[in-house]
Amino acid sequence: MSHKTHCKLKFSSKLITSVCALTLLGACASFDADLEFDTKKSAARQLHDQFIVMDTHLDTPANLAQPGFDITERHDPILDYSQVDLPRMIEGGLDGGFWVIYTQQRSLTDIGYQTARDHAIQRAIAIQRMLAAHPEHFEMATKASDAQRIKDSGKRIVYQSIENSYPLGEDISLLRTFYNFGVRMIGPVHFANNQFADSGTDISGPKWGGLSPLGEELVKEANRLGMIIDASHAHDLAFDDMVELSATPIILSHSGTKALYDHPRNLDDERLKTLAATGGVIQMNALGAYLKELRQFPARQKAYAELRKESEAIGSNPTPEQFQMLLDKRRQIDAEFPADMADFEDFIEQLLYALKLIGPDHVGIGADWDGGGGVVGMRDIAAFPLITERLLKEGYSKEDLAKIWGGNVIRLMQAAEDHAASLKN
Repeated sequence: MSHKTHCKLKFSSKLITSVCALTLLGACASFDADLEFDTKKSAARQLHDQFIVMDTHLDTPANLAQPGFDITERHDPILDYSQVDLPRMIEGGLDGGFWVIYTQQRSLTDIGYQTARDHAIQRAIAIQRMLAAHPEHFEMATKASDAQRIKDSGKRIVYQSIENSYPLGEDISLLRTFYNFGVRMIGPVHFANNQFADSGTDISGPKWGGLSPLGEELVKEANRLGMIIDASHAHDLAFDDMVELSATPIILSHSGTKALYDHPRNLDDERLKTLAATGGVIQMNALGAYLKELRQFPARQKAYAELRKESEAIGSNPTPEQFQMLLDKRRQIDAEFPADMADFEDFIEQLLYALKLIGPDHVGIGADWDGGGGVVGMRDIAAFPLITERLLKEGYSKEDLAKIWGGNVIRLMQAAEDHAASLKN
């Protein structure tokens, strides 16, 4: 399958927002049992718990709006496809990370922008409600120094990010509204070109040749406020513009290496070296369709197309009964037409390649949980200690792991803060 065809399928599959948050076609499948590991006794696990363990792309806010979803209860990725909740955060030693405000892109019109703006604000409010309902478990983080303090308190870290700046419309001043909500990372674009930038997966190709003039203003305003610029999903030309224009190092919050799999969502070696040379970081994705070429099955695609139509007819606010019906149909499709999937070794191969190419100062983890991520052997966040165990076996040090798990993104957060403070002074 060509990349253009593959990207088109992935774009349309993102529309199954009413079924669950884990929406990407290549990930809609049941998972085998995770690899065996000792969550309590091993030296690797004890070391794992010492780190600030963060993932930079948690699409879990989409689940917060689903009927009956309780973040404090343990869920099963095989039953409801969710991958992040408090019990599994504890089991996997995940201290928190960046909780994503994602908005699906529709028309680049005033009505499209207004609808998207309202949706994004609702997602931000869903995060605020989670924080308000469970203050003993979760705490908002807005500064680099918050991460260690919140970990030490025994709570989970809630930074916030925007994936796709489409909801801002053409009003850059709205970025401050989201900053006030707590957003500290911003990605201009998603699957399709928009008013800010070219997407790496738009089947029509680049529109702007990178960032648009409005996109350049977005980067400047994000720098002024103290936000990290996220180039995941951006076209290579837009990445180039962001690296050149941003006053602080940028991030790829959930991406991969093009040398191992030539996909538009991945970055080539030269750009990865440029990222590192400018102090930036790539957070490694665990979405199978970006790790390697996966076989596609027409019967499965047809079944999911029919499910999408049914989901869209119901709308974005299904009743609990409608939601359960859609979920049951999805499980039936996965049972009848299993997907081809990547596995833990495919993910590790990508991670190790990036580490060897640009070093542990510039690599982290952004697996895309609840948004398509997860592989056989690492189906949810409970399996995170496997990564620590494997990297130790590969010879990486405690200091290296501390950077990979949280130190690098905290460094970027501090750089963004410091730059914003310098402008005020």
